[in-house]
Amino acid sequence: MNAISLRIEYRHGRALAAYLRLPHPPGTKAARTEMASEDLVVDFAADGSPLGIEIVSPAVVSQAEIRAVFEKLGLTPPADEELAPLRAA
Repeated sequence: MNAISLRIEYRHGRALAAYLRLPHPPGTKAARTEMASEDLVVDFAADGSPLGIEIVSPAVVSQAEIRAVFEKLGLTPPADEELAPLRAA
């Protein structure tokens, strides 16, 4: 996988959770998780590389918080249009 992807799960018309999947080889499994903030959880592979970011409260978390996690991980933050669906959630 070469690009990030965003999946938002809804229940009863409301955003329940979201997941930003980061580029990683197919079949890579999460070996540990780490709280990045109250609403953001990062999954890591056994080698320590980040696999994805769970957004626990999509309606509450800001794009600035998400970008801060990307920067903390040493990754290029996503473009505004890649995070735009979160504003609608």
